[in-house]
Amino acid sequence: MASKKFLELQDFSNEELISELEATEAEYQKMQFDHAVKGLDNPLTLREMRRDIARLKTEARRRELAQLTPEQLARRSKIRARRRLK
Repeated sequence: MASKKFLELQDFSNEELISELEATEAEYQKMQFDHAVKGLDNPLTLREMRRDIARLKTEARRRELAQLTPEQLARRSKIRARRRLK
């Protein structure tokens, strides 16, 4: 799988984004197992996959936050401010 960039991810629908995330995580698990058992030709592909997963999760979270109402955002900001004080 080629590396997914931020601009490519913006074109995905929510369903495509979730299915891509699940597929990438499954492929990452398989590659991790293969690497532990027999080793990979290029172990840096694991790093690329981890970063792709992070990009997918970040985009999903960004979309989730964009759908929040102003009241929910205000409540979230209060919670985050309270956490910073601890």
